[in-house]
Amino acid sequence: MLTKIYRTRYVLAVQNLALSVQYYQEKLGFTTDWTVGGWHQLSRDVCTVMLGECTDDRSAFELRNHSYFAYIDVEGIDALFEELQARGVEMMSMPTSQPWGQREFGIRTIDGHRVMFGEPL
Repeated sequence: MLTKIYRTRYVLAVQNLALSVQYYQEKLGFTTDWTVGGWHQLSRDVCTVMLGECTDDRSAFELRNHSYFAYIDVEGIDALFEELQARGVEMMSMPTSQPWGQREFGIRTIDGHRVMFGEPL
């Protein structure tokens, strides 16, 4: 029997669910799929995040390099960079063409989670 992974969702712990949801909507352009209890799911195109409120846990800022959670392949990397930068997203790097065949940049969310965006050269 063949199997197929047909969707991925990133599950992230956040300390203030309301602020994090607002960030994903206003800064990253995500829309709400559903919310229940201390959970909120948002999507932009095929990228989905499930945010769970963990008020007493350490923030992703304290995890340093372990705070990376996703590498997201996109079309229009430079336009996305300009969009996110205009919205005030914290940029970790400028769009750069890499020797592994990707043009990429990174961001850090208000919770300290880090995301890389890339597009094939």
